Amino acid sequence: MRTKNTFSISFWADLKNAKNENALLYARITVNSKRVNISLKRKVYINDWDSKKSKVKGTSQQARQTNLYLDQVHSRLFQIFQDFKFKGKFITAQLVKAAYLGESISDKTLLNIFDYHRKKIENTLAVGTIRNFEVSTGYVLRYLNEVIKTSDIYLKQLDYKFISDFETFLHNYYPKNHPKALGHNTVMKHIQRLRKIITLAYHIEWIDKDPFVRWKPTYEKRERQFLTENELANIENYYFPIERLDRVRDLFVFSCYTGISYSDIIRLTPENIVMDIDGHNWIYTKRKKTKTLVKIPILEKAEYIIDKYCGHPITQVSGTLLPVLTNEKLNLYLKEVADACGISKNLTFHMARHTFATTVTLTNGVPIETVSKLHGHTKITTTQIYARIIDRKISEDMSSLKNVLKSKKIITRKFNTKK
Repeated sequence: MRTKNTFSISFWADLKNAKNENALLYARITVNSKRVNISLKRKVYINDWDSKKSKVKGTSQQARQTNLYLDQVHSRLFQIFQDFKFKGKFITAQLVKAAYLGESISDKTLLNIFDYHRKKIENTLAVGTIRNFEVSTGYVLRYLNEVIKTSDIYLKQLDYKFISDFETFLHNYYPKNHPKALGHNTVMKHIQRLRKIITLAYHIEWIDKDPFVRWKPTYEKRERQFLTENELANIENYYFPIERLDRVRDLFVFSCYTGISYSDIIRLTPENIVMDIDGHNWIYTKRKKTKTLVKIPILEKAEYIIDKYCGHPITQVSGTLLPVLTNEKLNLYLKEVADACGISKNLTFHMARHTFATTVTLTNGVPIETVSKLHGHTKITTTQIYARIIDRKISEDMSSLKNVLKSKKIITRKFNTKK
């Protein structure tokens, strides 16, 4: 454990954001190489600020008053540090700042960090991800009300037992209009989201230790469903007399040959098609979920669908590359598509992305690193779940090879016997 704390105070003017040549003054506290800034709510004329000496130039009355104020702030901050040190308290830059501003970090609650996190992600994460966090925090609040019989709890009260008991609560919770309790992997997802929020509280030094440090998530392995080559061909070649089902099939097949998700497909416009250095058309788009730029070469079957809807009345009105349909209706109509094509699997639009990763790319020898790029995954481990599926395919292929070699061996043996 550290017995000595390094501590420094400096002042600086925010010259980059100066308005009318006046810049805000800040105090910077650094404790053990970690620093925070405190706005001093005072401005200085940029030409009067001495960056090297961290004070205002000159001997005017305003300059003397500002420099005196900086000396007072320095003394107050140093006194706070000395008091913490004398009392043997845990010292961080954030704690010194809180004491200076009259705040008490030890009084921060779970609702405080929920509110802070909500504001932090409202303009940075996708709508669906934000909604997932809201659902997870809703379960935490329900646990507080129903089990602990309180509406809030101090962050310093969180410990491993709280996490363990919350996990038990989720495993036994039956959501309204659901036939059974939450699944194990769903429970893990809710706790993982809580963990991200509490880890944020730890990083901004609202708590001294991370209660999740010994908690390890466990997931039940589930293979993601995808269409085989024959099943995909059945959907591609089936004639749909009903136009809406024909459009749904086209959207699904387009995703099978591009790997683009529903939320990204409906945002595509003709401007997303770019001729790359190889002289072929590519789709350039940013994933809505991760903001990752994805570049996808357009395969022949995907290009056929694009051409089919070029100048179509629906796309002309919407300005989109393909006809737009709500996700709910799309997945509903896919059930009809599956029935018509004799596919017993639970056909969902997201299955198209899995089909692209497995049947269309990995099975045909495309390296997993390339598939990861095409999918817009930020981590290759996300793509490796498909590689496990392909391992099974390799096993099946090798079994077929063994049978072929066995047949050849029998034929050779018969030929030698005749001799």
